[in-house]
Amino acid sequence: MRLRATHRNIGRWLRLLGLGCLLGLVACAPKPQTVTFWAMGREGEVVTELMPEFERLHPGTKVVVQQLPWSAAHEKLLTAFAGDATPDVAQLGNTWIPEMAALRALEPLQPYIAASSVIAQADYFPGIWDTNVMDAAVYGVPWYVDTRVLFYRKDLLAQAGFNAPPITWDDWRRMLAAIKAKVGAERYAVLLPVNEFDPLLVLGLQQSAPLLREDGRWGNFRSADFRRALSFYREMFERAWAPPMTNNQIANLWTEFGRGYFSFYISGPWNIGEFKRRLPPEQQANWMTAPMPGPDGPGRSTAGGASLVVFKASKHKQQAWQLVEYLSSPAVQARFHALTGNLPPRRSVWETPALANDVYAQAFRAQLERAVATPKVPEWERIATEMQLLAAEVVHGKLSVDAAVQELDRRVDAFLEKRRWMLTRGAAKP
Repeated sequence: MRLRATHRNIGRWLRLLGLGCLLGLVACAPKPQTVTFWAMGREGEVVTELMPEFERLHPGTKVVVQQLPWSAAHEKLLTAFAGDATPDVAQLGNTWIPEMAALRALEPLQPYIAASSVIAQADYFPGIWDTNVMDAAVYGVPWYVDTRVLFYRKDLLAQAGFNAPPITWDDWRRMLAAIKAKVGAERYAVLLPVNEFDPLLVLGLQQSAPLLREDGRWGNFRSADFRRALSFYREMFERAWAPPMTNNQIANLWTEFGRGYFSFYISGPWNIGEFKRRLPPEQQANWMTAPMPGPDGPGRSTAGGASLVVFKASKHKQQAWQLVEYLSSPAVQARFHALTGNLPPRRSVWETPALANDVYAQAFRAQLERAVATPKVPEWERIATEMQLLAAEVVHGKLSVDAAVQELDRRVDAFLEKRRWMLTRGAAKP
């Protein structure tokens, strides 16, 4: 009996010892590092589907995705910076990067890129990559891209006597005039909504002269080049090739395109899917996309989209960079394109069948080789808005081209006053 009791005591102690060791192992096991990732709009919804695979590949890291609406994202980022509460990783619109870099909120990424076996700068479209570079420092990695091309009615262009889209402005003029003569007074050749700044911006970026001068200190809209762009823009309305309308005055863009109210439209990649869905089957063969024509040949266009950044205040920079690498890998970018329809910034991903076989995407592929960054100043979005407002006054005959560019430079110079002051003291550059 005594021996049996002794055995029971030994067994009890062994079990307790085993439980203590197990508890000790649990207590001593490293806690997973939590990486916070702020993503906007549709991308914020979709990217959560990619996180389980990342966490499987990086078992010591957990990602918490916070979805933000685009309308509130900018203010929330600034508030987070002021309150020292920025995320580890975020999706930033390309035009926001200069502002965040000027605030010194972003981690410079050159050392990470140099050591990376995933990020290859040569694989990225150069204009898109350049949107992330300020004073030779890289502050973001392109995640998806956006640019503007022509959507056009092949059948109406053929009826007007042309079997290919325009390459130069003179080509485009001839086509616009011929289509207008064909469709008559109640329809038009091109739609350029006067409350959108992108069409004029594209024409401006196609010029040799920059839109801002002296390192973004002053407006350069009085240059002969921008006058040329604004004059061509005005011409399309003066000749009744385009209706002087806002996009709010078009009841249904896709229906009006389908019924031939206009034949050319400058837009972005999201409209590939919209035209495929919204035009009836019998009209699917009637439309196509083409790169933008330029003043003297194939033209440049905008370098838009969003990039992935790491915030300087992050306490998990290594894990944050691993997330950036994962989302930037060609295989994950191909999957992201399948989920969202967003265009990838890496040339290699365009070789996948989904993109290589998409005839509507090919114009974007060609245009991305000629995409250029807008001026890299935090004030750019305000400047673009003023450009659109004054251009609308030109269209409606309230201002001449000369008066508009002078007024635009005056307003832009006022916006940039603080920048000049800071640059004079060497304080504006990150």
